[in-house]
Amino acid sequence: MQITHLTRAFRYDGIDLPVPPHLANDLAGLRAYHATLYPAILNAEMVDAGVSGGAHVTEYRRAVGTKG
Repeated sequence: MQITHLTRAFRYDGIDLPVPPHLANDLAGLRAYHATLYPAILNAEMVDAGVSGGAHVTEYRRAVGTKG
């Protein structure tokens, strides 16, 4: 049996976002940090995109629809 340690990766609109070490385990804080870079992340849905290249990937997907 072999244990593989995965890093966390976050993507928005095909762009890999930075993950500061002090926020790596705080999803709410990390979302707030990423929203300073891309404000639409505040309303985006977090979707588990699986494992890719040794990293567990989470994607922010924009809400699509009409206002009202």
